[in-house]
Amino acid sequence: MQHDHPLVPRSPEEQEALNKRLKRIEGQVRGIANMVAEDRYCIDILTQTASIQAALRQVELQVIERHVKMCMHDAATGQKDTDLYVDELMSVIARLKK
Repeated sequence: MQHDHPLVPRSPEEQEALNKRLKRIEGQVRGIANMVAEDRYCIDILTQTASIQAALRQVELQVIERHVKMCMHDAATGQKDTDLYVDELMSVIARLKK
């Protein structure tokens, strides 16, 4: 989904931190696939899926925090339509909670 909002580019450090976290999650998902292929104990698999969900929530929180601090800055300072930014963020948060 493309938006008309101005993009505040992520710093190389931010990109590296997010990519590192996502690669770790990717490895965890591959690990679960191996556990399924090996017919591992269900509880062990569920424990790992819970770990992945928690890791993804941390990624979501990082992205939301950055969005509020950086992307919504113009809205907070009255330079942009605050309601538009708030409505968009609340819509995303509602989808995340489902």
